[in-house]
Amino acid sequence: MKYYPHPILAKEGWPFIAISVVVTLLIFYLGNFWIALPFILVSIFIIQFFRDPKREIPEEPGAILSPADGKVICVEQSMDIYQNKEALKVSIFMNVFNVHSNRSPVDGEVISLQYYPGKFVNADFDKASTENERNAMIMKTATNHKITVVQVAGLIARRILCYTQVGNLLARGERYGFIRFGSRVDLYLPLDTKVLVTIGQNVKATETIIAKLDNE
Repeated sequence: MKYYPHPILAKEGWPFIAISVVVTLLIFYLGNFWIALPFILVSIFIIQFFRDPKREIPEEPGAILSPADGKVICVEQSMDIYQNKEALKVSIFMNVFNVHSNRSPVDGEVISLQYYPGKFVNADFDKASTENERNAMIMKTATNHKITVVQVAGLIARRILCYTQVGNLLARGERYGFIRFGSRVDLYLPLDTKVLVTIGQNVKATETIIAKLDNE
């Protein structure tokens, strides 16, 4: 299984970082520090947004890892419209200061990918789960548990990137996608899953165990 090489800064951000730094240096060269200051701050923001640090992967059996950095904004029983069944829903809101690469929550096979164009309302709102642009990935574990992971675009997010394909095997913690500039990720878990996080809790992609599956 191939893992993203973690070059500190996400590859999705290299063009944005290069443009912002070149423009900033040009303005600094033609003007002065105070004229260039706003552009320096913008460059710093863009660089921090696209940071992509390496994460330690827990090896605890049955662990479901957080697919994203952010704050838990929803833990409830809900309809998984992608599998058409009741599930436990855990939603993670990613603000512009979070790391935005997405990681696989479990070891499993990608059995479905469903993309839906949509709106770009605030990802903190519940209706974002069903109205916003989104990409749903259904994974099946070795014990036939099925988990849905949904990348949801936010208010200023304008690009959902998903690099995996149906039939691929993903390892827990493996990088599979990216959402640019603010968003959320929804997890739909089997009803017998034990959820280990609470609303308002801050989580880290890969490192935080969101829940545990039985019989794994």
